[in-house]
Amino acid sequence: INAWILVPLDIAMALLIMKMAAFGPMKENVAKQYAIFSNKHTWAMTALYVVTFGSFIGFSLALPLSITVIFGEKHLLDAATGVWSHVKNPAAPSALTYAWIGPFVGAATRPLGGWIADKLGGSIVTQWVSAVMAVGSVATGYTMYLAYHSATPEAYFLAFMLLFTLLFAASGIGNGSTFRSVGYIFNRDQAGPVLGWTSAVAAYGSFVAPTMIGGQIKAGTPENAMYGFAVFYAVCLVINWWFYLRKNAYVQNP
Repeated sequence: INAWILVPLDIAMALLIMKMAAFGPMKENVAKQYAIFSNKHTWAMTALYVVTFGSFIGFSLALPLSITVIFGEKHLLDAATGVWSHVKNPAAPSALTYAWIGPFVGAATRPLGGWIADKLGGSIVTQWVSAVMAVGSVATGYTMYLAYHSATPEAYFLAFMLLFTLLFAASGIGNGSTFRSVGYIFNRDQAGPVLGWTSAVAAYGSFVAPTMIGGQIKAGTPENAMYGFAVFYAVCLVINWWFYLRKNAYVQNP
């Protein structure tokens, strides 16, 4: 629980100290960079960058954890007591063998996302990515639920890996599209600082995703973490539409 408070507090304190320590010509430059925080698009793009880059980083750490715990054990229900027990699964897939696939796919699809965004528009691509990630998270969560309540969890491993790989591919494509959108929405003075800020916040996903999934696995409900991510992706889908795709959007960024 402390980390949920301390990490955002560290970010806020670092920004405050940087501003207070600036003097002379540096003070003027810092003031220009801090102007991004009064721009509503900074906060919209921060959320969308968390969907893409944040998910990529977070899932990269959460995937091996999920493989090890959910598929590394058999999950047996005692019919008399209704209590689940978890014993080592001799047919368990190796996290070392498969965990690299998702991050590799996510990294490989990032340039593709930028290319597609140049052709179709950053926000349109981001909208489709958010939709895919929302639906994909629900499907992944349900697969995790089935595996976690099965005496043969390995039977669900192929579906699990395909769905998680889809999430990685979508996050990589979305990373390229949101990067393109920042350059389109913000002027030259603000684009750089916004990219730095959104990347820093999105990197918080390296803590959020494995913590949520790990906590829900411990609670016996790993699917709830994925359902929670799906809700967040759906909210960001609305944010993207409201700011950049609706008829009277603040910035038309198709």
